[in-house]
Amino acid sequence: MISYAKSASVRVCTALAVIGSLAVLSPAPPARAGTSPEPGDVVVSEDFGSGSLPVGWRAVDGDWQVKDGRLIGAAASGTKKLTFGPHLTDYRFEATARFDSVAEATRWFALGLDVPASGATPWWIATLRSGSTAANGVEFAQLTTAGSWNVTDTTPAPYAAATGRDVKVRIEVHGHQAAWFLDGRQLMRTNRLQRSADGGLALVVNGSQVSFDDVRVTALGPNGYLRPEGAPAAVIAHRGASSSAPENTLFAQEVGRRSGADFIENDVQLSKDSVPYLMHDTTVDRTTDGTGDIRTLTAAQLDGLDAGSWFSPHFAGARVPTLRAQLADLRQRGGNLLLEVKRADTEDEVAAMIDVVRAENMTGRVFVQSFEPQHLRWVHELAPELPLGLLRSTLDADPVAVAADLHLTSYNPSGAALGTRPGVVADLHEAGVAVMVWTIDSAAQWRTYDEYGVDGIITNRPAELAGWNQARSQAAPAPEPAPEPQAAVTSPAKGAVLDRAQRPVLAVTTEHADPAKVELTLDGERYEAGSTLDLTALKAGEHTLRLTATGPGGTTVTTSTFTVRASRAGLGHLILASAGRQQTVGDLLDCLVRGRYDRLEKLAEKAGERGELPTATAGLIAADARELRAPAA
Repeated sequence: MISYAKSASVRVCTALAVIGSLAVLSPAPPARAGTSPEPGDVVVSEDFGSGSLPVGWRAVDGDWQVKDGRLIGAAASGTKKLTFGPHLTDYRFEATARFDSVAEATRWFALGLDVPASGATPWWIATLRSGSTAANGVEFAQLTTAGSWNVTDTTPAPYAAATGRDVKVRIEVHGHQAAWFLDGRQLMRTNRLQRSADGGLALVVNGSQVSFDDVRVTALGPNGYLRPEGAPAAVIAHRGASSSAPENTLFAQEVGRRSGADFIENDVQLSKDSVPYLMHDTTVDRTTDGTGDIRTLTAAQLDGLDAGSWFSPHFAGARVPTLRAQLADLRQRGGNLLLEVKRADTEDEVAAMIDVVRAENMTGRVFVQSFEPQHLRWVHELAPELPLGLLRSTLDADPVAVAADLHLTSYNPSGAALGTRPGVVADLHEAGVAVMVWTIDSAAQWRTYDEYGVDGIITNRPAELAGWNQARSQAAPAPEPAPEPQAAVTSPAKGAVLDRAQRPVLAVTTEHADPAKVELTLDGERYEAGSTLDLTALKAGEHTLRLTATGPGGTTVTTSTFTVRASRAGLGHLILASAGRQQTVGDLLDCLVRGRYDRLEKLAEKAGERGELPTATAGLIAADARELRAPAA
């Protein structure tokens, strides 16, 4: 703020502003003591206003201290950490951080996502380097019990964190999944976190001094499929990366995984001997070198089919995978499965599929969908912990009611269906239900459904969609609109009534304005803020101050009025300051003392005509005398 003159009103306004800002920054109420936090509960809220480490925060190693309302962590070399907070499965971890100094641009700080209070390994962190535009500027990583780093995911940031600037970091965790946000924009997701039973939170610094502020941890609901603010829609590889490899094969799954897909979507059916296999069509004719309905073929027969040559000679010999083989691959090499149940006529047939999911310990990484509501009812009875999605070619009259009836985590319409009523996305979100749309393969369509706010896009082109999302996350952030200038005249106060004996200082305050483009006028004449206003040169009556302030956000014009009042003291001051002839000044003062305003008025007018008083001053004296005489008339 630019202040051209100090005044009591300015100081009062400043004090009120400080009080207001303190109210805004006051810590939010914590989660209820003695209970498990509910979604939305603020579990940790710390602005370090106490001047010391909060109770329960443990400096495991390194130099940690609270100074000037911030937590300072210093590690001249190596990695130093401070632990705090409870173990949470679903949570949002936010902080404002600033690199104060670094040994080199590769040094970093991190938010610890699953760290024992003792700091013992293994533990997981979300890392930001000072040189964050490097290929590994942003990371998810684990420090193993062997003391080696297992870096699972990396990406560059669109700009360098550097030193001396605050950045806002945010990690949203749902079990083994996490999303990395910088200044409100998602940069990266992972599904590779390995969670412990009791690991808490931490702040970590490496080869740097970092200051932290406004650390906040919020419990989240278990539906991690709802798209957080600042995140793109999840990438779901339809039948694997089916535009680049034979669908529903482990080749397609691998391409989808390497493309950056958040989910692999595949179809499951049972063989004649009740073994779950990945197959979309009723028959094997289109995607293998065999023929016949999959239900008429045994596992041994399916295992002998070539499921790749039809797509390209490069994939000759690819097999129709069992669901067990697919899940084992995902468990060992990473990835989540959106599994579509097809052609299950009984609960026992659905149970044969769910039993495999459980046997492979993958219930935390499998999402089940189907066009058939009965399939979903059976899955819910058999495995209520599995998230459910209902596929739809046309929208139900009330998708929210259908979602509640079927215990849906997600409602999954076709793109064409959603286009008829895109407003259902907001309705479902309000009910806590995600929306995954299918099957969308062009950038123009991706943009459309992204703007609808869908949580996931099922596509045959996962690499292209992941790249499209990444390009948008790496784009330079749109500049925030410059704030509109604020301007006020603080002296004379608006509506003030002054007499000529007073000498007010012209004072203004401006904010978001260019000092060279601030203009103050009085009755149309330019004046400088900070100058003393000579009321002996102004007529009695109302006067207008006009303040114009221009800045990057535009121009603001404000006006303020004050009144010059005729008074005996003010008129005496005007006469004494008139620079008139000594005899004339004496005669005028004698009339004033005697209250002879009529005589004083005439005497002033004649003195002005004879040159015994400056003409303008003579007119002001005569006018004031006339005004003071008026009440007695």
